[in-house]
Amino acid sequence: QVTLVESGGGVVQAGGSLRLSCAVSGITVTDNLMVWFRAPPGKGREMVASLPEIGPPKYGDRVRGRFTTSRDNAKNTVYLQMNSLKSEDTGVYFCHVPAKNDASTAYWGQGTQVTVSS
Repeated sequence: QVTLVESGGGVVQAGGSLRLSCAVSGITVTDNLMVWFRAPPGKGREMVASLPEIGPPKYGDRVRGRFTTSRDNAKNTVYLQMNSLKSEDTGVYFCHVPAKNDASTAYWGQGTQVTVSS
C-alpha cells in the first residue's frame, strides 16, 4: 500500500518560512517523480515544484526563487522549504506522485494547510 503523508503546515506571517514534509511509504522517492501542488482558496490545484528521479527540480513561476524542494533518501521523505511567504501562498499543499504509464497508479497525500497572514 502506498501512502503519502504531508505535515508542517500552519499559520505564518508574511515574510516568514515553513518547511513541509511528505513522508512516503510503499514506493521510494528516488524512483519516482515527486510533485508538490497547492490549492488556493476557491481555486484549482497548481503545480508548485517537481523533483525528478534524475536532474534538477523545477518550480512554478509564482514560487521560483523562494521555494526549494529536496528529498532525504534515508527517510524516504520529500521536503518543500518555503521562504519569503506571501498571502497568495495560502492554500492546501499536496504531495503527488504521477502515474508512470497507463498501467500504473497516481498517488496523492491528504494535504496540509498553509495560511499566510498579512
